[in-house]
Amino acid sequence: MNDRYDAGAAGHGADQYELVGYDEYGRPVYRQVPPQQQTQQSYDGYAQQGYGYDPYATGGQQAQQYDPYGGDTGQQPQTPSYDPYGTGTHQQQHTGGHAAQYDPYGRTATSGQQPRVAEQTAYIPHQAGPVEEPVTQERGDRDYRTEQFAFVEEPDQDSEDVIDWLKFTENRTERREEAKRRARARVVALVVVLALAAAGGVGYLWYAGKLPGLTASDDKKDTATPTGAQKRDVIVVHLHNTKKGGTSTALLVDNTTTKQGTTVLLPNALALSGDDGSTTTLAKSVDDDGSSGTRDEIDTVLGTEIQGTWRLDTPYLQNLVDLIGNIEVDTNANVPDPEAKSKGTAPLVRKGKGQTLSGKSAVAYATYQGSGEAQNAQLERFGQVMQAVLRKLTSDAQGATTTVQTLGMIIEPPLTDKDLGAFLAKLADLAKGGDYKTALLPVQTDGTLSAQASASVVKDVLGGTAKSPDKDAAIRVSVRNASGVKDNTGKARVVLLNGGFSFQDGGSGAAEATSEVVYADAADKDDATEVAKTLGLPAGAVSKGDVSGNADVSVVLGQDYAPSSS
Repeated sequence: MNDRYDAGAAGHGADQYELVGYDEYGRPVYRQVPPQQQTQQSYDGYAQQGYGYDPYATGGQQAQQYDPYGGDTGQQPQTPSYDPYGTGTHQQQHTGGHAAQYDPYGRTATSGQQPRVAEQTAYIPHQAGPVEEPVTQERGDRDYRTEQFAFVEEPDQDSEDVIDWLKFTENRTERREEAKRRARARVVALVVVLALAAAGGVGYLWYAGKLPGLTASDDKKDTATPTGAQKRDVIVVHLHNTKKGGTSTALLVDNTTTKQGTTVLLPNALALSGDDGSTTTLAKSVDDDGSSGTRDEIDTVLGTEIQGTWRLDTPYLQNLVDLIGNIEVDTNANVPDPEAKSKGTAPLVRKGKGQTLSGKSAVAYATYQGSGEAQNAQLERFGQVMQAVLRKLTSDAQGATTTVQTLGMIIEPPLTDKDLGAFLAKLADLAKGGDYKTALLPVQTDGTLSAQASASVVKDVLGGTAKSPDKDAAIRVSVRNASGVKDNTGKARVVLLNGGFSFQDGGSGAAEATSEVVYADAADKDDATEVAKTLGLPAGAVSKGDVSGNADVSVVLGQDYAPSSS
């Protein structure tokens, strides 16, 4: 720094101080300058311009003494004094002819000399601190800037607190708004997910036909896709009662298009047509024509395409139920034990819901036909047992094949163990899922199919067209051989077919002395008379009575029958 102070221009010209800085409290610190280094300072720039102002008053006693803080020295005012802090004092004062001692805070010195300190450095007495002024202040003819002075700036704590509070409030508000936006976004996303899930669930139920109020009935469920475009796998199963005789027949249907399984029960009275134009019943066809002939005849009558025949004898059914671990059936009758020796023995199968049946009891229930019951009652019980077996059977194709092979059954070609196992596994899967039903094929008293049967079962379930034998095509004649000669049945068959009649085998029975020709409807009397003539029987053999099966005319060949006379 180059500021110098003339401490006593009037009486102490030899003592001068030089400003060297400020202490930690903002007070100026000066250093005494030796006399040999003192030089008379003047502001040439001001002198040249004619101001005549000497800020340090070195020009004589008449010059105004320098008082940086505007202290009054007692002299007459000469030129304005510089007051860097604007205290309002512009005149210097003198006391006793000597210049007042330098007091940087504007106070009159108490002695004529300033005390010396070590290293020629003096501290100015403590001051209260400068008064804050604007950044730049012009006084008279000089311009002083704030960088010439050092001030300790104290931050306004109140303003900072206000700013911090505003920032905190703003941040908290933003956080709350962001939390609200995120919450709304999560709610919207959840609603969308639930809506999609609900729509998907409703769509699946509608597609599967399980939507309440919109579900079609079981009989019409298959009509969602045209029946001609649906694919079905069909196997015919014949249950042979090895102890009592007789058979029970059903079709196992797997509709791979609609994912629906069905057991179609076929009454034994169903009329079938042979290759030679003769008519027969389903029961007689199974006994006489075997599996291959019966399968073809069923296809002709129902318009189906059966892939194979499963011959299930009652011992194999018993082993199958025991192998899969019993079945549960809602039984509709008390079934006596066929091996019981007394009538007071408890029934083998009790009537009730959820009855557990072993292999033996399952066979007894499936083949039971009560006194006075039609064959259809027994057939429906067989259907219950078959569906219960499928529910219990494994849905794994390999496992089902192993079960079939374990039974040791003789599988008729073209069906194989593997084919039967895979087929039963598919039906088992449908039965477990509730997509399985049992339907009875309605057959009229004459064995033909009604229009109702054609629509509800043949068309919808089997996808076929009923083709019952035409009633007007030929007179259906049922022949029972009671002559005691086995070959008489075949000979009578040939004679009747050559005469334009349709032949039905009525089996054989105990020998009878005379032959009979019976008709039930008066309109068939002439036909009955013609049948007797064709067989070589007398006209007296014709009478009105009950006709067996679905035949128009029933014939009993007695011992008086002579084939050579036909």
